Amino acid sequence: MFYVYVLRSSKTGRRYVGSCENLGDRVRRHNAGHSKATRHGIPWILVHSESFSNRAYAARKERYYKSGRGRDELNRLDS
Repeated sequence: MFYVYVLRSSKTGRRYVGSCENLGDRVRRHNAGHSKATRHGIPWILVHSESFSNRAYAARKERYYKSGRGRDELNRLDS
């Protein structure tokens, strides 16, 4: 199973979108500072996730959430 996830930084309020195969481990690694892209915003809270049967579908959804239309959809989920 593959996942697309949305994290929210408790420190900065910024949002981060990513994809992975092991969601729990990936969130733990973000909060441990293992990712240069998210090190500045620790601690991160998981605010949304979706599961997919293969990596290609998850990657496609991650790219969508990083597009303008996808960001708008995530903004609607937040409110």
